[in-house]
Amino acid sequence: MSQSSKHRRNRTARTATAAVTLLMAGALGAAGAGTSNAGTSDVGSSGAAAKAAPAKQIASSVLGGDYKITLTALRSPEDELAASVRLQVFTRGGGAWKESDRVTVGDVDGWFWYPLTGKGAVCDFATASTEPAPLTVSLLVTPSIGCSDPVHYLVKEGRVYAG
Repeated sequence: MSQSSKHRRNRTARTATAAVTLLMAGALGAAGAGTSNAGTSDVGSSGAAAKAAPAKQIASSVLGGDYKITLTALRSPEDELAASVRLQVFTRGGGAWKESDRVTVGDVDGWFWYPLTGKGAVCDFATASTEPAPLTVSLLVTPSIGCSDPVHYLVKEGRVYAG
């Protein structure tokens, strides 16, 4: 094989590789743009969002017949590795639990999804059946970092207050 045909073949292969790379990048970009839900999911709203972020309940406690308290991990719609934690309080009314209050534990998207939804995610979730009801929450930041500092709340008449 001559030297010039070898160069031509290598140049053709590089051109073909570059074209395939550009086509794939364009296709992936278009697919990402078509499936993006940034700005359409309202994590804190009770209304239905166009595409809700995945959620996983990570803890729950019922205090007598008065209150039900849940912790739910909410995956970020902008960053698949990030999550928020929603603490909800429910009161019993008409034979059913009805949400009476909710707060975000820590910062919005301030947690990591995988540690938060994995084994050992809840380090401390302590409640008591008193009025007001003290509540302590500590969650796994990462396995190497360990647990967050405990956050204290009070549940009084179905509302959540910083404790």
